[in-house]
Amino acid sequence: MNDVGHVAAEVTCDPVTLEIVRGALRAAQGEMEALIERTAMSPFIREKKDFFAALFDGKGKLVVGSNLPAFGDIVAPITEFYPLASMQAGDLYWYNDCYQSKGAVSHTPDQVFVAPVFAEGELVAFAHSWAHFNDVGGLRPGSLSPDCVDIFQEGIMVPPVRLMRDGVFNEETLRIFYRNSRFPEMIKGDTRAAVAAVRLGERRLGELFERFGKGRMVDALRQLIERSEKTMRERLRALVNPGEYRFTDMIDSDGQGNGPIRMRYKLTVDADRIVLDCSDSDDQTPGPVNFLMAPQVPSTVFGLYLLGGDPEHLLNDGAVRVIDEVILRPGSILQPRFPAPLGLRGVTLMRNVAACLGLINVATGGQAPAAHAAYVIWYLRGLKADGSLFLMSDGIGVGYGARPTADGIDAVYLVAQENYPAEFLDSVYPVRLLRYAINPDTGGPGRWRGGCGIVREVEVLAPEAVVSVRIDGVENPPWGVAGGKSGGPGRVVLNPGRADERLIPPISDGTVVKHGDVIRLETGGGGGWGHPFDRESERVLEDVLGGFVSREAALLDYGVVLDSEGRAVDDAATRERRRRRPPAKMFHRKEYAELLT
Repeated sequence: MNDVGHVAAEVTCDPVTLEIVRGALRAAQGEMEALIERTAMSPFIREKKDFFAALFDGKGKLVVGSNLPAFGDIVAPITEFYPLASMQAGDLYWYNDCYQSKGAVSHTPDQVFVAPVFAEGELVAFAHSWAHFNDVGGLRPGSLSPDCVDIFQEGIMVPPVRLMRDGVFNEETLRIFYRNSRFPEMIKGDTRAAVAAVRLGERRLGELFERFGKGRMVDALRQLIERSEKTMRERLRALVNPGEYRFTDMIDSDGQGNGPIRMRYKLTVDADRIVLDCSDSDDQTPGPVNFLMAPQVPSTVFGLYLLGGDPEHLLNDGAVRVIDEVILRPGSILQPRFPAPLGLRGVTLMRNVAACLGLINVATGGQAPAAHAAYVIWYLRGLKADGSLFLMSDGIGVGYGARPTADGIDAVYLVAQENYPAEFLDSVYPVRLLRYAINPDTGGPGRWRGGCGIVREVEVLAPEAVVSVRIDGVENPPWGVAGGKSGGPGRVVLNPGRADERLIPPISDGTVVKHGDVIRLETGGGGGWGHPFDRESERVLEDVLGGFVSREAALLDYGVVLDSEGRAVDDAATRERRRRRPPAKMFHRKEYAELLT
């Protein structure tokens, strides 16, 4: 018998079969994710689609997964406690421990489930599901709060454990887990959904190995990984010349008065190696914006840029191999020391994506997208009129950066670009949705406009509740490229237009609201690409008529003059206005307005 996890390829997989296998793996992954969506109980999973499924080879290397750039080595943390040789059919492994998994899972609500797959008595693959559970205990309902100062306040931590042996649950372990949640019945349903998805993936992989044979399938998985690696290397080398490139991006705050926090990246490309050095980034913070970034994460971002939308290649372990070394400094914002809090790591994760795009822009003279806003998370917690606890955890879309050939995407949420429907909010939670619309003028002006954020306004119907919110990019909005301006910032307004109107701090917890109060969340937009005066006046008019750009911004930002009714372009006045062309560089909106006036 061959060594476990190192099965010899007895048969070479031919190109036609390889494409059939690739399509079947994608279909299996999609089927697993559909199962989670349809059977989970947490709204954040069922409605927001905050979940993920993946399939791995027998060595634990990713073959097919979704394009979420947040993960490290999923299987390796399990093998530290359970060697490959000890695994059996019917096993299931589980964890959510960020530090013991070295960032494979990056905050405590995210639960990882993994099952080994066997063919002809040998370990040949793994099936995996991951999902954000609504509450796993901790300081506040929802487990995540800007007030947390260590990870113990962010809920129960589960190290890698064997949850099932011979298909039988370890019920004792699950009882401990459920007892630590404020919503145990919901968590039970989510666990069943995540486990069922893994079992489905295990079954589909088994069918493929039976259909094509162990040797041919093992070789197919190897080829799919190597093909992605080869393509990534070729495209990255063609795009980025040998040299040293630097980029710095900033997070506004950790929610506890510390900031801005800088992320400093240096990319070195030579004939033999590609190295990303993040060690000069600022120190970890007392507040929970720390991101325990696995070395695989930046490679995934580069893979999204180079392979995204390519139907022939999978974003898998092959893409991860392209950066030969990622240097991280212990004690930094990107490699915090235990037990630093990690709950709001999404801010830093999204700034990491932007910083990697910034490196590509520096290396290519601006041929990558501009920066995007970080998706917004907010909680409304309290008691309903009947005295029962409710937790509304909502994620809201933002604008993404413009590209060298197209506008940025409006109203994007990181995971699946889906929102809580108005009917769902109104029927499940003690709130009334008053407004849900595009947030105009938040898309960074440019030849290609950045994507706009969202306005979401709700009326509180509970007797009393507490608001927690996370918005970044207010002080340091997403940057533009090649003369494009930065995106507009977001904010949260309590009781807009009333005598008691006030702003809620962008990263904060503990704001008390009462029945009849109105909360307006305005999310930010992405940066623009290219000089705004190069945008066709007809496109600007389209944006004004569509509610994406105000008439005032059309004049100030784009130099486009509209007629008295605001429904047509005054061509002569626009040509005259555009003669006073500001210099092309990356500016913030305030600086740009001063230049124009």
